[in-house]
Amino acid sequence: MNAPIKIPNELEAEKAVLGGIFLDQETLIYVIDMLTPGDFYDSKHKIIYKAMIEVSQNNKTVDPTTVLSYLDSKNQLDQAGGAVYITSLAEHVYSTDNIETYAELILDASFRRNAIERFNALSQEGYNTSVTAEDYLESVEKAIFELQQNKRTTAFRKMNDVAKRVLEETTKNASKNSEIIGLDTGFSGLNKITQGFQNGALIILAARPAMGKSAFALNLAYNVASLNKNGNARVAVFNLEMSDEQLVERMIAAKSQIKLKSIKSGKIQQSEWIRFNTAVNDLSELNIYFDDASDTSIASIRSKCRKLKTEEGLDMIVIDYLQLIASDRGSQGASEFDKVTKISRSLKLLARELDLPVIALSQLSRSVEQREDKHPGMADLRSSGSIEQDADIVMFLYRDDYYNKASERKGEADLIVAKNRSGSTTEADGIPFMFQGEYQKFREKKED
Repeated sequence: MNAPIKIPNELEAEKAVLGGIFLDQETLIYVIDMLTPGDFYDSKHKIIYKAMIEVSQNNKTVDPTTVLSYLDSKNQLDQAGGAVYITSLAEHVYSTDNIETYAELILDASFRRNAIERFNALSQEGYNTSVTAEDYLESVEKAIFELQQNKRTTAFRKMNDVAKRVLEETTKNASKNSEIIGLDTGFSGLNKITQGFQNGALIILAARPAMGKSAFALNLAYNVASLNKNGNARVAVFNLEMSDEQLVERMIAAKSQIKLKSIKSGKIQQSEWIRFNTAVNDLSELNIYFDDASDTSIASIRSKCRKLKTEEGLDMIVIDYLQLIASDRGSQGASEFDKVTKISRSLKLLARELDLPVIALSQLSRSVEQREDKHPGMADLRSSGSIEQDADIVMFLYRDDYYNKASERKGEADLIVAKNRSGSTTEADGIPFMFQGEYQKFREKKED
């Protein structure tokens, strides 16, 4: 006969941890960040550990007497095993030296139980014929990713816990010599406004066609990859219009200051070959990952990015552009407004889930062309789903010489930060740039 299947648990380790806390209440400080009551398998131990935490939070000594009194006041003493059982835990260990090892054993068993529970539920969902294969695969991948990240989902987080986290982040940022607390964009004017691109942020870069938004996005990808984490930052670039080779040609042109037309045709001057080879070698050292699948969906973007973050690491995502992302099966027949709304919301959730900035390019409506003042604004996004509401930062690119051939601002471009959830915005004229279209290169005007 087959042996009965044992649900993963470490009951002896649970007793050792509880007994260790009774032996030395300072032990609770070490395990409270590792274990929650839900990590304990024995229901009695869940109750006792929770009581220990609450007694400690009431600034009382954590010992058998205080815990027994607390449980009695809550009418939970019998559920916790009674006074004799609780008192016996204090005699279960003689040293707290191995408490963290015991806590890790409890965590391991808890992880296994959670995984079993999740996959049992997924196996049942697989029998539901109303769920599409794509949606089912998405559920499976999400479950695996969350287990890999060892995420804990709770209904609420107490003010005390959140405030501690804010204190830690503020203290860490205060020690920095720079005003940048996110990813360095490589543009000082943009850094000043945003303090760098922040984890969890959805950043929209919007413009009418031919403004240079793809070039600007590639400039940002290069800057982030080369300037952060000692040149080891990882950036994923999804381009639904151009091939990977076309994107790299543009990046080589910007890096080498060789005309894109010359690179495409191979008509590179003899004097330019050294710059060309140097640019190729320098770019090859960067951790930039390209995906040019034209039928890319949110589900596939999410799946690829989860995999990349888990296996290699990932610091920023660039998507060019939002309106070309393929609709999933559940959106068939939906209006364009509803499709874009679902996509923008999904991108925001992706940024939060992977804890990194997502830059999504967006086309603006033709209404810009139909008015005298061609400067884009938030109103030009309002026909495009809920992009304005979902985005943390909304930036517009504008080039006066595109609309006005007699413009005195030849080669100039303005980056208008119209929304910044965590900081200031620009004036209407924006941050001034020079755009060298032949090199696909943006640089701040003040560099002149």
